[in-house]
Parts: sequence; structure tokens; C-alpha cells
Amino acid sequence: MGVKAVAAIALGSNLESSFGDREANLEEAVRLIRPLGEVTAVSSFYDTEPVGFLDQPRFLNAALLLETELEPVTLLRELLVVERAMGRERVGAVAKGPRVIDLDLLLYVDAEGHAAVMETEELVLPHPEMQARRFVLDPLGEIAPEMVHPVSGLTVREMLDSLRSDS
Repeated sequence: MGVKAVAAIALGSNLESSFGDREANLEEAVRLIRPLGEVTAVSSFYDTEPVGFLDQPRFLNAALLLETELEPVTLLRELLVVERAMGRERVGAVAKGPRVIDLDLLLYVDAEGHAAVMETEELVLPHPEMQARRFVLDPLGEIAPEMVHPVSGLTVREMLDSLRSDS
């Protein structure tokens, strides 16, 4: 058994599917993510307004923490496999539009406690928009308030406090 990294993953859904309603979609995504490591925490589900493309149903958002032996890019690819297994097609879809499931790798902290900072065509870590998204920070703050954004140096709680004071 190798030493594990901790990944913070955001989940979102705003469409019904063969799995059921938005809540059932999030529960199915968690179930499908479990084989990728050990899910150590799952937030409450948050009902949120859409952002960007507004003419669509409300979202249900959550976050989870996954202890995993997978490297960041491998983990991202596996999350995309989960999305496809649940019926998500990214090609040709409306940007920020309706979706059965959306999985975003937010933060990745290796076994030595170093948070990954990387920017490739395939993956940007930390997630480039997480600090500006209440629908990401609210659920993540519930389960990992002290997790640190490796670029800003702010904890999830501090990023959330900053967003709250701006609104």
C-alpha cells in the first residue's frame, strides 16, 4: 500500500438522468469515485444558482476529499471517465451549460504535504477559478476549511470569508 495524496474534488449536477434527480447524480458520482481511492469526507449538498450561462436549471453542488495513490493527471482522466459513464459529453456542449454531472479537481496535496501547482493543456492545479466560486468554496469549506491554496497561500476558510465580505 503506497503513501496517499489527498485530492479535493468539486461535484455539480443540474439535470435529471437515468440515475434520478440531481441528488441521485451526485450520490452516483461519489459511488463511482470510491474505487479511485478512499473517500474520507463528502460535504452537504448545496442548491445554487447557475453561473456564466444563466438560462438553465439550478445546480446541486458538493465537494469530497479523496485519499488516492493516483497522480493528478491520472486522477483527472479517471474523473472524466466517471463523467462519461454518467452520460456527460463535453464535446459540443454549451460552455458552463446544463449537465448531468461535473467533476473538477480543485486541489491535490501529495503524501509529503506539498500542494500541486501545475499548468498543462490537460490540467491546471489549483483549479483556476475556485477562489471566486461560492458554489465550490461553501461545500469545500465544510469538509476542509484549513486546506491551503498553494498559490495565494489562503485557506479555504479565508477564501470563503473574502468572498462573503465582497458580496
